[in-house]
Amino acid sequence: MPAPEPVEPSDHALAARLEALRHERSLSLDAAAGLTGLSRATISRIERGETSPTANALGRLCGAYGLTMSRLMAAVEENAPRLLRGSEAARWRDPESGYVRALVAPPSQDYATELALGEMPAGAEIHYDGRQAPGREQFFYLLEGALSLDVDGETYRLEPGDCLRHRGVDATRIGNPGAIPARYLIINSTTT
Repeated sequence: MPAPEPVEPSDHALAARLEALRHERSLSLDAAAGLTGLSRATISRIERGETSPTANALGRLCGAYGLTMSRLMAAVEENAPRLLRGSEAARWRDPESGYVRALVAPPSQDYATELALGEMPAGAEIHYDGRQAPGREQFFYLLEGALSLDVDGETYRLEPGDCLRHRGVDATRIGNPGAIPARYLIINSTTT
């Protein structure tokens, strides 16, 4: 049996925020499990900081709580500075794929646009459940590498400089078919 991934200090803040979100919505572990399709035990281990959630699990939790991943990461940040240094950006790493998501714009509770940087290792893939995201428009802008996304039953292959826009439903698969890491911007815009 492989050793568990080490839990970073930022994972503890994320765990605490996920637990708070569940309580704010008056959801039991069983109710959260029903909404997300995750087991009660998995949600409990994530909330206790015993394990870092996978990208799929985090996507399901965000969907159940009505948040984007970027909005969740912004909520984990204690202060929203005017200038966000790259070394201080909130980062989260998917323990399954090695995918890293960094919040690269100072978080704002007042505006409905979020900017994150995704880094996908060569050959890695993430599968999501394709949950509905009403009122949200999402852009993927590829900086380097290659990216392949499945959205609404269609596969899109991006090369550096390409931008994919979609609305209302999340991608069901994001992968890097290339031989080098893919770096891309994720822009979420929601109606208020």
